[in-house]
Amino acid sequence: MTSPLLAGFLLGLSLILPIGAQNAFVLRIGLRGEHVLAVCLTCALSDAVLILAGVSGFAQLGARLPWAETILRYGGIAFLLAYGARSFMAALGSASLRPSEGAPADLGRAVLTCLALTWLNPHVYLDTVVLIGSISTQFAEGKGSFAAGAMLASFAFFFSLGFGARLLKPLFARPVTWRVLDIAIGLVMWATAARLLLSEGAG
Repeated sequence: MTSPLLAGFLLGLSLILPIGAQNAFVLRIGLRGEHVLAVCLTCALSDAVLILAGVSGFAQLGARLPWAETILRYGGIAFLLAYGARSFMAALGSASLRPSEGAPADLGRAVLTCLALTWLNPHVYLDTVVLIGSISTQFAEGKGSFAAGAMLASFAFFFSLGFGARLLKPLFARPVTWRVLDIAIGLVMWATAARLLLSEGAG
């Protein structure tokens, strides 16, 4: 039988691996080498808080506050559309030509963007709070270890993505590669917004 720690780690990793708006942002931050530690830590700690909430039984809170999901959903859609448009504009403008020579991103702005991409996405609550929280009930004696495994997966993934991005820097020495990345990020942001909108219509 799989240990609770390993089970939590594998589940957390499987939920976080698919490319999404948050991962795309961390990748870009890592490639630019700006505030990587702060952004990775913000993502990992946010996940830890949400996982802890799910394991502690806070998933039931959504049933009492149904309006909260609607606010988060449409707030997230608006933010993702705006950020996606910003990425497309960067791809078409001069920002993608010499990214290494551009003005450094502000730390506060980078962290706030990271927080918005995390906390304004209703799917993160479904994955980390509801899904992980419900599966944790299978480990009555090892619920804490299960949660720790899921948190460890988030820390391992985000820090590997953020600090490992530097290995791709030779590839991104070409301006056209940055244009492609900005376009890809824009598409990911808009696709995530569309998924949120369509899931609302299906619900």
